Amino acid sequence: MHEQQAGLKAVSSDEAAPRPSLRVLDVMALTVGIVLGAGIFKAPSLVAAQSSSAEAMLLTWLLGGLASFVGALCYAELASAWPHPGGDYHYLYRALGKGPAFLFAWARLTVIPTGSIALLAFVFGDYTTQLLPLGPYSSALYAAVLVVVLTAVNIAGLRQGTRTQNLLTALEVLGVGAVIVVGLLLAPAPSPVEAAPAATASSGTAWGLAMVFVLLTYGGWNEVAYLSSEVRGSRRTIAWSLLASIGLVTALYLLVNVAYLRGLGLAGMASSEAVAADLLQRSVGNAGAVVISVIIAISALTSANATVLTGARTHYAFGRDSVLFNGLGQWHEKSNGPSRALLVQGAISLALVGLGTLTRQGFETMVEYTAPVFWFFFLLTGVALMVLRVREPDAPRPFRVPLYPVTPLLFIGVCAYVLYSSLAFTGLGALAGLAVLASGGVLFAVEMARTRGGSRGATSQPPGTSTTPRLQRTKEAT
Repeated sequence: MHEQQAGLKAVSSDEAAPRPSLRVLDVMALTVGIVLGAGIFKAPSLVAAQSSSAEAMLLTWLLGGLASFVGALCYAELASAWPHPGGDYHYLYRALGKGPAFLFAWARLTVIPTGSIALLAFVFGDYTTQLLPLGPYSSALYAAVLVVVLTAVNIAGLRQGTRTQNLLTALEVLGVGAVIVVGLLLAPAPSPVEAAPAATASSGTAWGLAMVFVLLTYGGWNEVAYLSSEVRGSRRTIAWSLLASIGLVTALYLLVNVAYLRGLGLAGMASSEAVAADLLQRSVGNAGAVVISVIIAISALTSANATVLTGARTHYAFGRDSVLFNGLGQWHEKSNGPSRALLVQGAISLALVGLGTLTRQGFETMVEYTAPVFWFFFLLTGVALMVLRVREPDAPRPFRVPLYPVTPLLFIGVCAYVLYSSLAFTGLGALAGLAVLASGGVLFAVEMARTRGGSRGATSQPPGTSTTPRLQRTKEAT
């Protein structure tokens, strides 16, 4: 497909648009910050409860890292071949057309990053409340403040957002490192009962459920695709940054689980409601509960800031190509960011915080709300990679997926399995997320009617490289 066929609405040369300004360090901090979230302080006990031995548990975490690495290989090809602020939206548009891309962008606006921001905000609120309670709605108040503050920081500018992210990621890694050191060096040996294998079913169902928890904990690395048009250097930079980040996170996850095992044993992990807190309390006393609350609050804050920054990029790309949502497609030159998209994203995230407050199960509701929609479009992105290999075989691909087509087929299989599991093990929150996604079909019909009516020049071409001529020349030169 020729480059002139791949374009958003044409942009005049004096109109603000994304420009390469992110370093490798910035990309890695964002990726690690998103993935290395609060889940690593909760999921290990759930995985231990489904594992027949310590070795089986560690193998599950290793396989989760390998599965994420396989997915990262697929995204590395897509992001290096078509750097674009729309990320998955752009890939789906090129491969599958406007309908799936529109629904994905609608899901990004109303379910996926906005739901994730609300989820992380509740985690931050829950643990900050343990340090400084503000009353019966303390968690929700802290969650709302987090959304407002992080939205304001990123509206202030990309530099402010990335500097905040780099600092928070450094603190987060140090916090996880502290848990590892305590578990490996300071924790007393577990009792024989704690060291024994956890009581668990030996069926494949137990292992499959463990993998669901593990893959959810590894989730979020794909967000880096939305920054691909803003990375300095060659197109291969985004690929290697992503793969290095996954490797670092996998190593940290394995080490922290070894630390939990060393300090609590498998049965002790399985019976723990707060595995990291129990480890620190056992090792350093009651002060450990305070320390772990601070670490988890920082982890949630780190992931939330990265999600705020990356999430708005899709909304911007969507607005560049939409009749109904064209107000989102504005880039603020001074702040070097999509300010209007950030505002709308923040407002929807606040509304979801309100929804979680009404249900009185903020975290659980947001997990159910986001998971099925997320894995459905994750699967479609894997399909898009294979379609584009056929449809655009001559497109420059600075990074190519090794062992094609086995690698993307494996990624698609993993996504299909977790999609099934997220539907089978969740409740009303999942139905709400799917209902919101379905409402996007109605909006798409309106969008197409207005497009045909001439509100904007009709297009069957994918949004992409004409985001700005300046950007395209910069990328092609590398």
